[in-house]
Amino acid sequence: MAEALKRSIESLPGVGPAIAEKLRESGYSTIESIAVTTAAELHDAAEIGEVQAKKIIAAAREIAKIGEFVTADKILERRKKIGIITTSSEKLDELLGGGIETQAVTEVFGEFGSGKTQLAHQLCVNVQLPSERKGLDGRAVYVDTENTFRPERIRDMAVALELDPIKTLQNILYVRSYNTDQQVLIAEKAEEMIEKENIRLMIIDSVTSHFRAEFIGRSVLANRQAKLNRHLMTLHRMADLRDIAIFVTNQVHARPDMFFGDPTRPIGGHILAHSATTRVYLRKSKGGRRIARIYDSPNLPEAEAVFIITEGGIKD
Repeated sequence: MAEALKRSIESLPGVGPAIAEKLRESGYSTIESIAVTTAAELHDAAEIGEVQAKKIIAAAREIAKIGEFVTADKILERRKKIGIITTSSEKLDELLGGGIETQAVTEVFGEFGSGKTQLAHQLCVNVQLPSERKGLDGRAVYVDTENTFRPERIRDMAVALELDPIKTLQNILYVRSYNTDQQVLIAEKAEEMIEKENIRLMIIDSVTSHFRAEFIGRSVLANRQAKLNRHLMTLHRMADLRDIAIFVTNQVHARPDMFFGDPTRPIGGHILAHSATTRVYLRKSKGGRRIARIYDSPNLPEAEAVFIITEGGIKD
């Protein structure tokens, strides 16, 4: 895999400078990104025939070793190397199996003020910690769709962890997204800079707000879900192939037909439900406390943890 990452897409048969430029403009900047796409998508991106697109994809898969069968013990060994980012709350870390994992997409959803954005800010600071402090000694990308990023909070959290606040801010690459097209393009472009900039965490706050605002009504629901699905698949590919943590926040809506239990449900429907690796529900409690509950996870049991948000960040 390391050798494949160093290879240029121009090394693929049939990919000259002109086609390579079109591919990069469409977000296909690496051999891996080409290897996991479809012939139809490559055909649209580079304006080439489907036969040529299939040959390019086949060559990319051979180089990147995509689709090879491996025994489950190899997967277990690989999971031992997964990176962990602390949330700064021992109870919350314990709930999450140690913290926020790399090679996964973690979604947190909840009502306004439940702590989603605060947790996102905290992770941007904590990813910069050394491994002995449960960080990844790396940088973060923060994609802001709702104008909720506050550098003042980063500064306060850095000071609380005895980090240089200016250096901490310089290690967070911020970008504002104003619509779904821009959001999708930002995610695809970010893949080009992950290795060069030592990116270990990507935040999208929130992942569904633009989709919710732009696609209104049942007549456009299929288009919305298709576009959201492609976006989420890009995030999964980045997390898996680049060994980074993807952390997305999500909004909720109320179901008026619910008479018992919690009527709030996360936005995004089944597409997001099946795409996020681990889903965490945040809600407010008494005395300024927040409650986090595992909503869905392939390996974590359903449980809850309580934490608080202080001037210095997330705490038990």
